[in-house]
Amino acid sequence: MFRFRETNIDTRLFLQLQDFAAVLSGISDLKFEYAYGSVIDIKNNRITASANWGIGNTRARDAGFKTDILLRTIGTLHHSNVHTMQAFMEHISKSALPKFAGQLFTLFENIRLEEIVKRERPGTANLFAIRRDYLRQYFTQQLEANVTRSLSLDELYCLIYLLIQADSPDPSFSTANNRQTDQLNGLKPVLFELFEADSTVDVTKILERIVLRLENHYSDMTHDYVIFPISDLANYTEQSVFDEITRTDPLANDSLEEDVSKENSDTFEQNFPTWHGENENAGRKQNFLQFELEQGTRSSLMGEGTRETEEGDQALVSIQGASGKSEQNNYSDMEAMNKQQDSQNKESAGGAYGRENQYAVKVIKNAETPTDSDKAQYLQYTEEIAPLQRRLSKTIDKMLEHKRQTPRRNLTAGRLSKKLISAVTEEYPRIFYKKNEASNEMDAAFTLLVDCSASMLNKMEETKKGIVLFHEVLKNLNIPHSIIGFWEDATAVKDQYKPNYFHVIHSFSDSLYQHHGAKIMQLEAQEDNRDGFSIRVATEELVARSEKNRFLLVFSDGEPAASNYHENGIIDTNLAVSEARKKGIDVIGMFLAEDEISEQEDNLMHNIYGRERIMIPSVGQLPEHFAPLLKRLLLKAM
Repeated sequence: MFRFRETNIDTRLFLQLQDFAAVLSGISDLKFEYAYGSVIDIKNNRITASANWGIGNTRARDAGFKTDILLRTIGTLHHSNVHTMQAFMEHISKSALPKFAGQLFTLFENIRLEEIVKRERPGTANLFAIRRDYLRQYFTQQLEANVTRSLSLDELYCLIYLLIQADSPDPSFSTANNRQTDQLNGLKPVLFELFEADSTVDVTKILERIVLRLENHYSDMTHDYVIFPISDLANYTEQSVFDEITRTDPLANDSLEEDVSKENSDTFEQNFPTWHGENENAGRKQNFLQFELEQGTRSSLMGEGTRETEEGDQALVSIQGASGKSEQNNYSDMEAMNKQQDSQNKESAGGAYGRENQYAVKVIKNAETPTDSDKAQYLQYTEEIAPLQRRLSKTIDKMLEHKRQTPRRNLTAGRLSKKLISAVTEEYPRIFYKKNEASNEMDAAFTLLVDCSASMLNKMEETKKGIVLFHEVLKNLNIPHSIIGFWEDATAVKDQYKPNYFHVIHSFSDSLYQHHGAKIMQLEAQEDNRDGFSIRVATEELVARSEKNRFLLVFSDGEPAASNYHENGIIDTNLAVSEARKKGIDVIGMFLAEDEISEQEDNLMHNIYGRERIMIPSVGQLPEHFAPLLKRLLLKAM
């Protein structure tokens, strides 16, 4: 709809919009996405808002996103007639102005639906006022551009919108061509009928008259200004979009029709088993006594009423009887079965790794035995980072010594303190102290995830120096840790198979070995990076650790980028970080830049990691920035 797209995503706003769409639609698993326009897509179970609302204008952006969702969920979902749309689109495809007719229909239907939304939700009036102000400014700019380019019908289209949404009944358009303003004046009686339109049918009748008047005088318009609100319209069978969403398929087995006379049979004997020939597949995991079936054989049994979402209510049977204690099977574990069903539903929506990673597959690659070259390079790097390591180790040693020597005071038992004033002033005095037990160990575990995407090609060697510092410090402090490089193999990706490699340089079991550090030299830049999936995989391992303090550090040089990931990858990664933090894991993102850090890069990392992020202007400065972070985390673990 607009000129260019905003690539920086506010994850908090996105999640709010996702909840907003789910609540207003009443469809809990409806996905929200940014796109080039506002659309309901039933095939992919998603709703979109235009990603280009309010470029540089936060107020207009938020109002645009929210009104897009309001128009689609409250408006299109319930108040647009699908059959009328289908007939209209088929009709205008044969006219001389199909694009103009489709664009104008979307514009008019949005205006009609806006009034419905405001009646049902009066509190949205201010949001729509902001939307109209923004669109008036936008179409005024487009009008001037179309006049300059001599795009006559595009010019008239902009004039129609500005007339209908004007604050005065007879606005003037000094920049427009006389031909278009004359046409606009001639169309006014028809255009103003839009304010009395009560249905999609009324809108299409207005449009047919407009198109009939213009098609012999104009060639079709050039640009797209709005997106048709329903995707894949031709395949809809129900009258409304909501009916289409909630529709269930007819019964699969139509082969066995019961031969029962309706005239002679007021009552009849009929076996009523709950086990169905159609249901013998144990993988379906139906609950017992589940009479509302999606699959089955037609029967002539009729319930007390019909349901719009079933074919004649032929699978709905009313069961009546007296309550009593069952003499046979015990169904007390039904709650457990329901929980199992919930778990299956979660898996179908993406499982533990998130909806965006439904087809991501974990592939473990273990590090090989270091070569002589690896060992030589590792030795060189350890010498380069030695001054930082010594300073950091010295600081940690001092803090450990201070902790051992500093007694714990204000206890109810132990050695008697010299300060006894509280024994007189307090009812329950704490006048004892104890010395800490000597210990050089810290109750902590670390995982370092290293982005091995192709963009790390020129940064990997310098990155390894920071990883060497990480490994040497933790090894000397006897802190278990793992170092893992991650990437997605783009060349092997298929629609339902996305291999994600985890190059295990050090695992928790071997990280403290003296001569394994040179494995770090095997980290190399590879292909794509699916950060949210990788963080969830690392989180699983950390959650299983018994240490009190668990830290996950993520080295990255940009936004996630993998197959069908991109924008959604930022949201998915933010969710993965939030999930890990809720499980008690400290997650810190470390951004490795090539030069100065731009505001967009800082916003990107903030949207993913929040305040817990380290922005490093040059990868060569990684050890200098990494050392203070390690110091802070280690002191926290004491």
